[in-house]
Amino acid sequence: MTEILQIEPIGVIETPFEEAEGAPIQSSRSAGATGTIRLDPRFREGLDDLEGFERIWLIYWFHKAPEPRLKVTPFLDQEERGIFATRAPARPCPIGMSAVRLLAIHGSILEVADVDMLNGTPLLDIKPYVPEFDCHPQSRAGWLDRSRSERSLADGRFSPLSPAADSEGT
Repeated sequence: MTEILQIEPIGVIETPFEEAEGAPIQSSRSAGATGTIRLDPRFREGLDDLEGFERIWLIYWFHKAPEPRLKVTPFLDQEERGIFATRAPARPCPIGMSAVRLLAIHGSILEVADVDMLNGTPLLDIKPYVPEFDCHPQSRAGWLDRSRSERSLADGRFSPLSPAADSEGT
């Protein structure tokens, strides 16, 4: 299980968020923040037929993530949780995903809304959001079902140089 994977980003995500602290913690809590995806022009043809989808999944690399930890205190909780029961960026393999609104496509540039990633985030893949496949509103969400947090913005707990990063994601 020590196979090394090589992943080449297909583009970059530009957003107004330079640092984790103060950035939205999930796309659903981003208050409509907008961004731009600059897809490598070699992949432009892959955008054919994407227009018409209201939302798309962005799969990306947490390029400013702190060192991986197996236990974190998520933004929406006060208790320490296993990293795989959260969406915290301090992951062994720092891959993120967000369902954003697709506003427009101009060649190999996409305008999107509801961004929650940091500026300059490497984009690994784009997939269409399909409600029939991606929406399971009656599903249980473990500890998150008990969370009453209304938090929308990140604090410094996952900033690489933050003292809180040593102990402390969703």
